[in-house]
Amino acid sequence: MKKIGKYEIIRELGKGATSIVYEALDPFVNRHVAMKVVMQEVLGDKEHGRRYRKLFVTEASLAGKLSHPHIVSIYDAVADDEASYIVMEYVNGTTLEPYSRTDNLLPINKVIEIVFKCTKALDYAAKHGVIHRDIKPANIMLSGENDIKITDFGAAQTTATETTQITGIGSPAYMSPEQVKEGQLTHQTDIFSLGVVLYQMLTGKLPFQANNNYSMIYQIINADAPAPSAIRPEVPPQLDAIVKRALQKNTAERYQSWEEISHELVAVFGNLQKPEKNIPDSEKFNALRKLIFFKNFADVELWEVLRVTTWGKFGPGQVLIKEGDVGKSFFILAAGEVKISKQGKLLNVLRAGDCFGEMAYLGKKQFQRTASVTAATDITVIEIKAEALAQSSELCRHNFNGAFLEILVDRLSMANTRLSQLLADKNISVF
Repeated sequence: MKKIGKYEIIRELGKGATSIVYEALDPFVNRHVAMKVVMQEVLGDKEHGRRYRKLFVTEASLAGKLSHPHIVSIYDAVADDEASYIVMEYVNGTTLEPYSRTDNLLPINKVIEIVFKCTKALDYAAKHGVIHRDIKPANIMLSGENDIKITDFGAAQTTATETTQITGIGSPAYMSPEQVKEGQLTHQTDIFSLGVVLYQMLTGKLPFQANNNYSMIYQIINADAPAPSAIRPEVPPQLDAIVKRALQKNTAERYQSWEEISHELVAVFGNLQKPEKNIPDSEKFNALRKLIFFKNFADVELWEVLRVTTWGKFGPGQVLIKEGDVGKSFFILAAGEVKISKQGKLLNVLRAGDCFGEMAYLGKKQFQRTASVTAATDITVIEIKAEALAQSSELCRHNFNGAFLEILVDRLSMANTRLSQLLADKNISVF
C-alpha cells in the first residue's frame, strides 16, 4: 500500500489542476481522512507558484482552529521536499454540484435546510475572523440526508494575520461585486456568494448569465437577477425576497449579519407546508435557541444537542411518563404544556423550556418514575437518553449540568415559598 508520510493511501477521490485528493488511513488514531496533496511542480511554477503556495499556507494555518459540525476539520499539514499536503476530515458524500442542475433539484424544504446550516457555519467562521471567499456548490459537501460540511478554505481571508491577501481568488460566478472589484471584504461577501448558491439550488441556473468572465463581472456589478420563482414557480415570495436581499450590490442593502438571514430562512421554512413527519434541523435549532434552558449553550453545543436528542410531537392526553415505570431518559418541553400528576392528583403544569424526568440522568441508572406526565395540549418534546448524553463533549455535559442546577435551585426556592405560605396560613411560627 502506498504511503505519504504516516498516512496509508486507500484510493484517489479526485484530481484538480493543482492537487490530488486521496482517501487515506491515519494508523495512529485509526481513522479515515482526506488528504489534499499539492503537486510539487505547481508550487515551483514561476508564474503562479507564489499564489499556490499562499493558498496552501492559508488553508494549512487553519488546522485545529475551526471546530464546527458543518465545517470540515483540518487535522494536519506538512510541507517538505518530498510532499506538501493537508490532512482533513473525510466526508462520505458528494458536493452540492449535482443538486445545482435543473434536472436534479432538491425539494425547497431541503434547500432551505442546507443553506441554513451553511449560514450557521459561516457565522461561526466569521466570528473567528475567517472569511471563506470561495463559497460555491463544489465547496459544500452533503453527507447522508442533510448533513453538510463546508470545505476548501484555501482562499480564506483571516483577520488574525497581517500578511497581504492575494486578490483575484475565487470563482467569478459566485463573487460579490466588492470581490470582483478587488475591494475590501467582510463576511457580507460570503453572504452574497451563498445567495448565489441558494439561487442555483432553487432553479438550477446561475443568477447572472454570461459567456465569459468579463461579461460575468459586468453582470454581477450592474445587472439584477430574475426572481427564482420566475424560473421555478413553486418558490414562495418570501424566499424570493431573501435571495434578492442576499444579492444586493450595495452592502448597506444586503444582510448585515448571518443571524438575520438564518432567522428569515427559518421563518420561510415554518410557512412552507411540510409533508415530512420529521422535524427539520433548522426548526429544531431555532427552537433550542429560544428556550431558556439552552441560554448558555453556544451554537456548536446546540448542534451537538441535536445529534444526541430525539424529537416528537404528541396530542392532548398522551402519556409520556407513567408513574412507577423505570426509565433512562429525561425530557425538555419545546412547545405546549404537560401535566404532572401523582396517584391521580395534579401536582404541576410545565410549559415550554421546562424539563422533567431529569433524575434518570442525575440519579440512578435504573430510575423509577415517581409521577406521571401527560400532554395537556399539542406538544413538541425533546428526549435525551442518559447514555447518549454521556457520549457528548465535556462542555456540552457541563452546560446541561449547569442548566439542571439552575432548575433545581428554582424548584427549591419555590418549594420554600410554598412551605412558608402554608405555615403562614396555619399561623405557625418557625424559630
